[in-house]
Amino acid sequence: MEYFFSLIGMVLVVEGLIYSLFPSGLKKLVIILLSMEEKQVRNLGLFFMLTGTFIVWAANT
Repeated sequence: MEYFFSLIGMVLVVEGLIYSLFPSGLKKLVIILLSMEEKQVRNLGLFFMLTGTFIVWAANT
């Protein structure tokens, strides 16, 4: 459980960095996401989820 909370903390650190270092870029990204179809956003999320899963798996083998 300690590892899980450490992982969640690291995700929040990375997200915080994005918000604090690139606020205008993040706003542009939101505008782009709003203009995309729901299926495209879902596929993008699935791609990132599978990529992240692979990275975690590769790091632990």
